[in-house]
Formats: sequence, C-alpha cells, structure tokens
Amino acid sequence: MTPSNRALFIIAATAAILLALFLFVPPVAQDPAYHNFADGRGLLGIPNFGNVMSNLPFMVIGLWGIVYLLRHSPEVCLPGLELAYLVFFSGIFLTAFGSGYYHLAPANDPLVWDRLPMTIGFAGLFAVSLGEYVSPVIGRAIVIPLLLLGVASVEYWAWTESQGAGDLRLYAVVQFLPMMLVPVILLTYKPSIGSPKYVWLMILFYALAKVAEQLDGVIFSAGGLISGHSIKHLFAAMTPATMLYALMQRRRH
Repeated sequence: MTPSNRALFIIAATAAILLALFLFVPPVAQDPAYHNFADGRGLLGIPNFGNVMSNLPFMVIGLWGIVYLLRHSPEVCLPGLELAYLVFFSGIFLTAFGSGYYHLAPANDPLVWDRLPMTIGFAGLFAVSLGEYVSPVIGRAIVIPLLLLGVASVEYWAWTESQGAGDLRLYAVVQFLPMMLVPVILLTYKPSIGSPKYVWLMILFYALAKVAEQLDGVIFSAGGLISGHSIKHLFAAMTPATMLYALMQRRRH
C-alpha cells in the first residue's frame, strides 16, 4: 500500500468510527459520580489540595515548552509545524488552570474549563503526529480544524447537559480517537524527523494516567498520602515533558 493510500485508509477508518459512534451508541450523559474524588482534604485554605496542586507540572512544562519553541522552533520543528507544537504546549499550560479551577469545587460547570484546554492539547498532538509521520502539509492544514472541533465538542456537551440530555460522544472522540490513531500512524509510517520511541513513551504515560485515574480510591486507601487522581495528573504531565525532552534532543543532534 502506497503512503497516500495508507493515509486515505486511516482517514476512511476514522470517518467510519465516527459514523458508527453516532449511529449505534446512544447519547452519554456525564455521570455525577465522576465528581466524587477520593482525596477531599484541604490544606492552606485550598479545597481538595492534592488534586488542585498536582496540576502545577502542567503549568511549568507548558510554559517551558512555549518559551523553548519561541526560541528554537526553526531548529527542532519541521517547517509549518511550529503552530501545532505551540498549540500543544499552550493546551498543556492552560490545563493547569482549567483543571485546578475544576478541582476546587468539582461539578459540571467548572468541568467545561478543565476539558477545553485538554482538547487544545489533543489537537496540537494529533496535528504534530500527522505532520511528522504522514505529511507536514496535512499537519499544518488540520491543526485549526482540530482546534475548532475540540472546542465544539466541549460546548456541545455543556449545551446538552443544560438541556437535561447530556451527550459526551463528540468529546470522547476528540479525546480518545487521536490516542487510538497515533499508534496506528507510528506503525504505518516512518518519521520525517526525530525518533518514534519518544511518542511511544508519551502513549505509555497517558495509559498510566488513565489507569491511575480508575484506581483513585484504591491508591488513596493504600496509604492515605496521595490519591490515584493526583498521580494521574503527574503521569499525564510526563507526556508533554517527554515531548519537550525529545525536542531538546533534536537540537543537541
């Protein structure tokens, strides 16, 4: 299969998954139990201190990535993909504030501000992956549409919740489909720059974050020091940290 045919196959498969999701999966409302986190302890006047403050690495890594790219993007990015990288690290930086705000008083309304910056990060990551493995032209062209789709997915969910019939399906696509397609892209294409080992490591950290999230109460009850959700934030922050390290390695070589 030629590279162009492989790209068409990936696009067609993605479209089929999206279509199947909306044809065969009923609307999914936000489970109110989602907001019940294991660690509700406050400290220094900050409610839910662990889950709020464990977002600080997102701020540090996101800002570091933005500054590094502004200084060195011609040396470490393929031409035209600078915006995609900046979008990714901007989403990471904003996640610190959105997630921190949400965890002060977990509920559906502040959850909007948690999810919006995450969709920005996913848009940047997927655009970078397409740009470096499939085509820089595709990566450059798709970053803005992905941004708009991400924002629309969160706004659509918030609107449906306000109507009493919440629907998370589009947001689920925006969050999980890129993480399903990136491994397919890694196995199908060779990178134009850099090494795929860093992307695989990013996927591993993302997977560990999701596992820790599911084991929130189990981890907290094991010692009472830190919850699974706080550990989720730390593992998730290792994903952009890995990308930043990979960019630094490119400059050294």
